[in-house]
Amino acid sequence: MKYCSECGAMVELAIPAGDSLLRHVCPRCGTIHYQNPKLVVGCIAEWQDRILLCRRSIEPRYGLWTLPAGFMENGESTAQAATRETFEEACARVEIEQLFSLVNVPHINQVHLFYRARLLDTGFAAGLETLEAALFREEELPWQSLAFQSVTLCLQAYFADRRQGRFRLHEDAILRRHEQPSAHRRA
Repeated sequence: MKYCSECGAMVELAIPAGDSLLRHVCPRCGTIHYQNPKLVVGCIAEWQDRILLCRRSIEPRYGLWTLPAGFMENGESTAQAATRETFEEACARVEIEQLFSLVNVPHINQVHLFYRARLLDTGFAAGLETLEAALFREEELPWQSLAFQSVTLCLQAYFADRRQGRFRLHEDAILRRHEQPSAHRRA
């Protein structure tokens, strides 16, 4: 960040009073510009024993499969964001059931949240950011063509929970290789 969005002056990096982290601060108007992680929210849309996946028509990861998800907008709840993103990406109507997976991705300043949801009908289709949308059974899933590690972690936990006959909240962290050799997993 170079300029203050409030007054247009050049910002400086400083630790504001009462804070412990460097922030972009405007020396003219005093505005502190906090930069916080973005929420990526989506859902595991279930129809009978199948899961709805979307094949991406945008970068990053063009052509690979993912759960319907995207960035949360201001003024909406996480459940509303999951519902909206599922409709935008797969033209699918869902009923949100429960938060299922939270994946921290600190090196890109994101947190990924996935809800379990019930697909209300099979009238889904590819949205603007999707090449195609399809339902998959566990054994049909394109594991090697999944776009994001957070989606892989979420789906692995989902199918493991489904085999056990109970679903619970999962929390994971995807760390860079120098931070830890593999994904940190907590359940």
